[in-house]
Amino acid sequence: MHPWLGRLIVNFVLCLICFIAYSSQIFIIWPWYGGVLSIELISLLLPFNLLVGMLLWNYFLCVITDPGQVPDTWRPDTHSDGYEVKKLTGEPRYCRMCDRYKPPRAHHCRTCDRCVLRMDHHCPWINNCVGHHNYGYFLRFLFYVDLSCSYHLTMVTRRVFHTMGGRYWDEPSSVELVFTILNYVACTPVLLAVGAFSVYHLYCLLGNTTTIEGWEKDKVATMVRRGKLQEVKFPYNLGRKKNIESVLGKNMFLWCWPIAAPGNGLKYELAEGDAFDGSVSWPPRDPSTYNTDGPQNEFVLPSSPWTYENGSINPSLEPYNSQRRSAARRRPQRLTAGVSSLPPYHPDYQEGTEAMLEGSDEESSGEDDVLRKPLVRAGSEGYEVRPVDRDDLLRRYLTDLGEQPGRYHRYIPTPDSESDSEDDDVTLAEAIAKRQ
Repeated sequence: MHPWLGRLIVNFVLCLICFIAYSSQIFIIWPWYGGVLSIELISLLLPFNLLVGMLLWNYFLCVITDPGQVPDTWRPDTHSDGYEVKKLTGEPRYCRMCDRYKPPRAHHCRTCDRCVLRMDHHCPWINNCVGHHNYGYFLRFLFYVDLSCSYHLTMVTRRVFHTMGGRYWDEPSSVELVFTILNYVACTPVLLAVGAFSVYHLYCLLGNTTTIEGWEKDKVATMVRRGKLQEVKFPYNLGRKKNIESVLGKNMFLWCWPIAAPGNGLKYELAEGDAFDGSVSWPPRDPSTYNTDGPQNEFVLPSSPWTYENGSINPSLEPYNSQRRSAARRRPQRLTAGVSSLPPYHPDYQEGTEAMLEGSDEESSGEDDVLRKPLVRAGSEGYEVRPVDRDDLLRRYLTDLGEQPGRYHRYIPTPDSESDSEDDDVTLAEAIAKRQ
């Protein structure tokens, strides 16, 4: 994203905050109280302005605070616990684009073109990455946006109900009516969008998870559900209280106050009771992925130009399955003297089979000889057999039987033999006596 576009978005957010915060007070609440400063008016607007002030303060800190970058001289301490390693080689993580080592939970941001400590995401609304040093400010900003918008809608709705529910109709001015509609249109979508975003980040805060790590946990859960991995615990989940303290500080009374994030972002505490041998490989590697870094997977040329890299024969040089089936059907023909097991109208039937079977032993030495004598050969891509016309074969077969193609089969009765005529003249008793 271009730098001037990011600054334009930040200015738009500031204008939206100021419009919602101050147009409602000037054009809606102030005329409602008659334009007179009173204790009731102060008690209504003072909390709202405090919330808006905290909102702007945390937003300002989100924009100007560096989320954290890797020092040039930083090197991972492989003798201490909590350093992350690569999934493939088991070595400390290294960023090739930044040309430096990556601390735990750090990721490279393509928009900022650098590695960010405990990177959550790149937020265009603050024109900055959300990382270790400004994640607490970001959470507080979301929190105060929710409170301010809720308070704002409550004030404006009270004004609307007061106008509609009074004994006498208190008609608002056209300016007040227009700004009431505009405040509803501007504030309601902000509350819904930021509210849903706040719920998600509250869930991440309770689990000590960033947005990127949440995606990684979803992938791991999918692999566990498919049986590729055993259940793996997230190494940075310390419990809800410690998870909140790792971001907002240990003093719970200052959780809503904009204070700096604890730690330096280069090392993080691991969950107790989990078996981590000093190094953390998160997310775990998918066992179904192919590792191309090992020496056992180096490419080796085959010994023969007719084979593939795994030693198998080129399938283009092997006979087709149809040819293998034909050879299997012809195998019993060599054992029977010139008797074909296929009818003449069969597509695999060939004329001259009897002559071929009566040849020398050299010509019929094995079933592979049949495969070596194709009708037509097309280069080195295999064999092509001349197509067989089934209609011609069937017509020739019917002609040999004395039938005319296209007519019904004629029944030709066979003459009775002398033995059959003699049997017809014998009675049943005589036939039984002869058998006995």
